[in-house]
Amino acid sequence: MRFKVVSKFKPKGDQPKAISQLAKGLKKGYRFQTLLGVTGSGKTFTMSKIIEKAQLPTLVISPNKTLAAQLYEEFRMFFPKNEVCYFVSYYDYYQPEAYIPQTDTYIEKDAKINEEIDRLRHKTAQALLTRKDVLVVASVSCIYNLGSPNIYQKLSLHLKRDQIISRRELIARLLDLQYERNDYALWRGKFRLRMNYIDIWTSGEDRIIRIEIDREKIKSISIGEVPFGRFVSVSRIEIWPAKFWLTEKERLNIALSNINLELQEQYRKLKNNGKIIEAERLKRRTEYDIAMIKETGWCHGIENYSRHLEFRKAGEPPFTLIDYFPKNFLLFIDESHITVPQIRGMYEGDKSRKETLIKYGFRLPSALDNRPLKFNEFLKKINQVIFVSATPGKFEKKTSNQIAEQIIRPTYLLDPSIEIRPTKDQVDDLLKEIDQRIKKKQRVLVLTITKRLAEALAEHLKKKKIKAAYLHSEIKTLARPKILSKLRKGEYDVLVGINLLREGLDLPEVSLIAILDADKEGFLRDETSLIQIMGRASRHPEGHIIMYADKITSSMKKAIKETKRRRKIQKEYNRSHNLKPLPITKEVRDTLSLLSREKEETSPKEEFLKEYFKQLKYQLDLARRNLQFEKAAQIKEKIEKFKSKIDK
Repeated sequence: MRFKVVSKFKPKGDQPKAISQLAKGLKKGYRFQTLLGVTGSGKTFTMSKIIEKAQLPTLVISPNKTLAAQLYEEFRMFFPKNEVCYFVSYYDYYQPEAYIPQTDTYIEKDAKINEEIDRLRHKTAQALLTRKDVLVVASVSCIYNLGSPNIYQKLSLHLKRDQIISRRELIARLLDLQYERNDYALWRGKFRLRMNYIDIWTSGEDRIIRIEIDREKIKSISIGEVPFGRFVSVSRIEIWPAKFWLTEKERLNIALSNINLELQEQYRKLKNNGKIIEAERLKRRTEYDIAMIKETGWCHGIENYSRHLEFRKAGEPPFTLIDYFPKNFLLFIDESHITVPQIRGMYEGDKSRKETLIKYGFRLPSALDNRPLKFNEFLKKINQVIFVSATPGKFEKKTSNQIAEQIIRPTYLLDPSIEIRPTKDQVDDLLKEIDQRIKKKQRVLVLTITKRLAEALAEHLKKKKIKAAYLHSEIKTLARPKILSKLRKGEYDVLVGINLLREGLDLPEVSLIAILDADKEGFLRDETSLIQIMGRASRHPEGHIIMYADKITSSMKKAIKETKRRRKIQKEYNRSHNLKPLPITKEVRDTLSLLSREKEETSPKEEFLKEYFKQLKYQLDLARRNLQFEKAAQIKEKIEKFKSKIDK
């Protein structure tokens, strides 16, 4: 199927020019391009139209899971008939394995994996290996080791009606694919035996495959939705592995021998260096893992042996999500001024953690090859890239064959007006400005330089009977979106923060941003930060910035110059086309509605009640972790509804 954008919107403002320019660049074979799009200019829609023109499998890398979730939601709306996937690492939610020698603390990798995240990872891999119209929105963790796509595909099980296979053979193949037998509680990645048929809950989908075998021949194959049990007959089916990092059975013993050889070598090395405890620890842990893999084909932390299981050479780059894409694919790096440095830094951070584990006998040296890509390896694996940012970094500017500017907004809103005021009596002056905005039912953001100042100012505003709150890194992750939601709804009029009011915040009610101590040159007041901060006010017709400063720094000067340039371009466009800025009316809603796949209020079949209840609990956990509080409340209601039925 071809990519097809479904939307009531038509390209407007600078969008048609940017779409055409970047699409032509792809046809010309430009490897690096940049979309410099200001806040509110509709960059996601532009990206969608470019994907539609390019007709290539697409990867969109976002700097964090929250922004990835927002993009996923938007792309799903634009491409309802295509496969849009969401891919984040377990480590976006769980503590990776680590050792702190100063306190002799070993932190084991949390074995509890959210089932919904695991399903989405498998779904993404399977979609990429079977379809061309696939768009994947991922966090930066997509450059981390995932396992060989060739082995993952080669080990998949193809079954068809009338195929000769006994129940015993089918069960053995399912066990090889790491499906677990459980006749009492069927769940994702498990199978059960029922009289003359076998039910398999697949890894990447919420569906059950029912195989009926009679006299060592497949009599029928049917697929049923979970939990509603509507089985539909099919003639053939493909069953994918339940886990990543599998190895072909005939090569497994060779891989295990190689692991054992490395163990002996490292064991001698540690003992010769007088590290007896570390040597014995490594021997005990590794031999246990080898025994588990030999017996079951799997062990916790199996990815640390992936170099041996995939027969890679030492130092050779691992297989990542990028390897599941065909050679010719399109890559967008969103918020590239943040994402590119993240990609650069992932390898060194992982290496430092692993070296400590190796030094103290928790892992073999080959664990270093279970890693993210180095930046130069990443560049070798990618094809054509479009960087997307309101403030592209030096790397993007230097490498891009062309930069397409998207300054004109489809809403015709201008960049905010800017003024500089002295710091003397800045709080009293700010109170007057806040009062004016409250009368107009508008919202205000205030940027301080430290956490303590943010808290103190918020408390001061409350004493002045102003509905205010503060937001900084010490506020729990799950509490932040609640605060932002309350700001949009008017439960707060003012939000005081430091550096959390930058990328990805869509706050059309905010008309004023006050930047205290704007002349304190540094990371929080550099050119990029200031432009990003000021951009938060560009979604309101009366957007205005007040910088409290006693001098104009170089960063202030550059940020003001760029913002004024953008404002002038939009103003002249509006004047020449006789257009007026349109206010944005946007409902307060959740992102990443992964859990709305089943919209019908149909009761699950009796045999799937317990499984459905378990699934709801996993979905509730994911909704909370992905900051979907209204969605979490809806799921909780469902849990209470079905709990009474299960208890009966």
